[in-house]
Amino acid sequence: MNERIKRIVIAGAGQAGATVAFGLRERGFDGEIALIGEESHLPYERPQLSKEMLQPASAELRLIKAHAEFERHGIQLSLGRKVVRTDASLRRVLLDDGGAIAFDRLVIATGVNPRQLPATVADPARVRYLRTVEDARKLRVDLEGGEPIAIVGGGVIGLEVAAAARALGCQVTVIESADRLMSRSVDELVSRYLDRVHAREGVDVRYRVQVTGPFEDGRLTLSDGSSVAAHTLVAGIGVTPNTGGFDDLGITDAAGVRVDAYGQTAVDGIFAAGDIASQPAGSAFGRIETWANARDHSLNVVRNLLGESVRYESPVWFWSDQGRTNLQVVGNATCGTRVIRGDENGDAFSIFWLDEGGHVTGCSSVNSPKDMAVARRWVKQGDRVDPRHLADSGIPLRNCVL
Repeated sequence: MNERIKRIVIAGAGQAGATVAFGLRERGFDGEIALIGEESHLPYERPQLSKEMLQPASAELRLIKAHAEFERHGIQLSLGRKVVRTDASLRRVLLDDGGAIAFDRLVIATGVNPRQLPATVADPARVRYLRTVEDARKLRVDLEGGEPIAIVGGGVIGLEVAAAARALGCQVTVIESADRLMSRSVDELVSRYLDRVHAREGVDVRYRVQVTGPFEDGRLTLSDGSSVAAHTLVAGIGVTPNTGGFDDLGITDAAGVRVDAYGQTAVDGIFAAGDIASQPAGSAFGRIETWANARDHSLNVVRNLLGESVRYESPVWFWSDQGRTNLQVVGNATCGTRVIRGDENGDAFSIFWLDEGGHVTGCSSVNSPKDMAVARRWVKQGDRVDPRHLADSGIPLRNCVL
């Protein structure tokens, strides 16, 4: 198949797009590779935007590969440009600068964009989101001023920003419409732990409220009639798929670009990888918005681009660093039989989830990386464990497997 495919175009120069590009070379593809990215920067890893780049000792931008590596591998970079339309019949993408690039295969890896707050709440120019390195640098400057900050959303992004802001001396208020933190990703025990940790660090979390009034005069009005002080307003309220250049193909929906288990869309020769891909999950479809998925799904797409037929079956895994807390989650960590290992009232514990047959289906670990290393293997392999042994932290994990 390598001989037939002369050029592969990758739309999106983030983690997924760069992984596809270098993965193709590593697997021997010797045709042309064109990598198109909206940002002017070389591809970089996005988790650092809400982690290292907001810390008191701010880190330099960590690139996925240096420019010399793109040249050495013959990967053509088109940065600061984006696909505005795709002509499937003529096999070409049209760019915002009027140019066009032909392809034999197309990989859509454009990722997601932050969901915006309504303009009635705040002038969009006054709200900070975290999508690009420029966003992180602007927010970092705001935080260094030590002024009050309000964060809308108690998910991963909101809580990581909250921890960074407190470390820089800011007064922090987190506004969460649900009744607990990270409610979509973890169970109530982990949510309660996160609440304790952030309260201990001086973060004021407001539950079951929404932003209703305008952000003006240094205050923000909430749905319960109260208001909070805020010099800076940050929104971490989810994302929307960046499908703009592909909507005419009939392969997009509200969740993203729909693909099968092989990363292939309904249009022959067009694939999607990473956050933008709406993947099959049982009888439904959905995006997986993690660094690990951007890497692993992209590598799987590479194999299928080059003629293999390999289903993507990697368990969901992500991590979050919130101050001194490291939280990791694998698989489905919200349902089944819950087994607690360690003291959930302390600062290091794990919660395992088992199905009716005792197979490990998910795990949340707090400051317990060794537990998570084992849990990831168990979830992937579908291992069965003895729940009584698992709950006893004095019994080595290797002795819990049935």
